[in-house]
Amino acid sequence: MGRRTSRHPARRISAAGDAGREVATLAVEEPLEIRLGGRPFVVTMRTPGDDMDLAAGHLVSEGAIWHRDHLPEICYCTEVSGRSVQDYNTLTVTLSPDVPEPRSARATTMSSACGVCGVDSIDEVRRATHFPADPVAPLIDSAGLLALPDLLRDGQVLFGKTGGVHAAGLFTPDGQLLCLREDVGRHNAVDKVVGWALREGRLPLRRTILQVSGRASFELVQKASMAGIPVLSAVSAPSSLAVDLAAETGVTLVGFSRGDRATLYTHPGRIGD
Repeated sequence: MGRRTSRHPARRISAAGDAGREVATLAVEEPLEIRLGGRPFVVTMRTPGDDMDLAAGHLVSEGAIWHRDHLPEICYCTEVSGRSVQDYNTLTVTLSPDVPEPRSARATTMSSACGVCGVDSIDEVRRATHFPADPVAPLIDSAGLLALPDLLRDGQVLFGKTGGVHAAGLFTPDGQLLCLREDVGRHNAVDKVVGWALREGRLPLRRTILQVSGRASFELVQKASMAGIPVLSAVSAPSSLAVDLAAETGVTLVGFSRGDRATLYTHPGRIGD
């Protein structure tokens, strides 16, 4: 498996005038090619680690799969140009015969900042979920919700080393951490959480809260909806399109959640007093 961090010499300066040399720890960013049935599907920039979860979660977000049985086989490539090579930057995915070919099954490239690259039209950006939201009812109290950013930060090992990755954590209403993933791409971190849930047979993720370390973008709301997650909480602001989609899909969207306060943008009835 590829390295998650690397070391690089650097020089430190400050306004106080002190300076020094150090060896910085950096988060690794490398391409991962995902192949469907041996054919190129997508290339995404990611931090190595939990790659199979990433591929599975990406396919859930695409609406291609939504059950563990839809993904009978996933493995790293062991042959390159006719030679036997262990390639940890290429995954081969086999879908079950009853799963239609994903409509975006073509070679595209996604940066670590892109969650919806490669679609042909704006209409394709919105994908219909297989797990419509349950009726709005209290799920977590405000104190429990406000505690999640600190609980997430406590588990961010890679961020602690590098200061350069996003995190996504899946929690129960009583604050139990089910899964935490880190990546240079915030959408990758969420895909890794969703992919873990698919491979564990946990979809749909009813009665869970997804806490993310950055802002709440459109694609993160979409990924939450595709996985059946009812509450998405972010430490930073949402975009207007994220709020619109959350209202439309029944997702409770929380922004600026920072320990002592938060803003509820949509379906606030899931957050109790």
